[in-house]
Amino acid sequence: MAPNDSAETNGTAARRPAGRRKAARYIVPVAVAGVAAATIGLVPALASSGDPDLPKITAQELIEKIAASGTEQFSGTVKISTDLGIPSMGGLAGSFLSGATEGGDGGKGGSSADPQSKLTELASGTHTLRVAADGPDKQRLSVLDQASEYSLIHNGDEVWAYDSGSNEVYHADGKGKAPHGKEQAAPEGVPTTPKALAEEALKAADGTTSVSVDGTARVAGRDAYRLVLKPEQKGSTVGSITVAVDAENGVPLKFTLQPSSGGKAVVDAGFTSVDFGKPAASSFAFTPPKGAKVTEADDAKAEGHQKEARKAAEKTQGDLAKFEGEGAPKIIGKGWNSIAEFKTPGGAALPSEASKDVPAEAQQFLDALGDKVSGKFGSGTVFKTRLINALMTDDGRVYVGAVTKDALVAAANAG
Repeated sequence: MAPNDSAETNGTAARRPAGRRKAARYIVPVAVAGVAAATIGLVPALASSGDPDLPKITAQELIEKIAASGTEQFSGTVKISTDLGIPSMGGLAGSFLSGATEGGDGGKGGSSADPQSKLTELASGTHTLRVAADGPDKQRLSVLDQASEYSLIHNGDEVWAYDSGSNEVYHADGKGKAPHGKEQAAPEGVPTTPKALAEEALKAADGTTSVSVDGTARVAGRDAYRLVLKPEQKGSTVGSITVAVDAENGVPLKFTLQPSSGGKAVVDAGFTSVDFGKPAASSFAFTPPKGAKVTEADDAKAEGHQKEARKAAEKTQGDLAKFEGEGAPKIIGKGWNSIAEFKTPGGAALPSEASKDVPAEAQQFLDALGDKVSGKFGSGTVFKTRLINALMTDDGRVYVGAVTKDALVAAANAG
């Protein structure tokens, strides 16, 4: 291991305006854990064969190296494992998600190849991906399963997605305009390059985080420095974030998020092989296979699905109006211990076991996720993952953050 400078820094290179820092501190852990998987560039990987001897570099210099990296061309294979610790309940949770993304129409008018729902599958388990990028207008992501493959291709003004398992194709044009009018190649909020994901994590390095260089590594056959971020406050569910940074070009080559509770990583994603040369143009070309069902984003045949989506959107807008009437979320604490406090629309509470409106399976799923708690605030339920926890009180208040159950209860008591 090279004798790198491991002196800590409070992340001055990652300064942001106060408002953006507050939002980033709360959002970063969620983005890292939940949507790190669903990216076209992803942060990267496994494969280690001894620590290389590299020149000394400080944490500040390594952060600047990441920021200065202009690499936009690469191709390779990514392995990603995500373990949020959410019980499967025999696939019940997946069924809930599926129903939500189908607009309540049982899939009519939709497509199994739609990336808005398909890429959520990457938020759990272990997956192997093939990725390629040639600047901001050309990216390809393929998810490899044993018997099928799902590919998402962004090429200029077009987005194609193909699910070989169902032989269905999803197509959007007009600068990648998605079904609901948003211009994007991947689901909203998803970083599209390794550099983007690393920068999201670095937004948290603002004085509540120690940032250091912890030796070197070999990742996907390339020399890299190990940049480590650790919350300095107690009570966070984030133990550490380690980013392996390519020593030559500053591109992040591996991203690992360890929970403070110990055990396996919540997210471990990275290249097992990578090439920073220009990918072949054919990587971003796509023609629907013969016999495949093609769903156009703005196809008139999807009108029924769009009507359901509009109804859902109108309901959401109504709920949002109620939510805004209760006031914007209040941020309690700072840094990695930030907790968002807000009221549910209309002050609605969780359904109780005696509720006749909730299916037994749904109540079972809620009970499996939650712990009953009580305190000065009254009583409520804490819903847990290995990263993000939320307390919902019986009077309709919600406290959520990348913090422990005790931290949420303390925040509710103080409130």
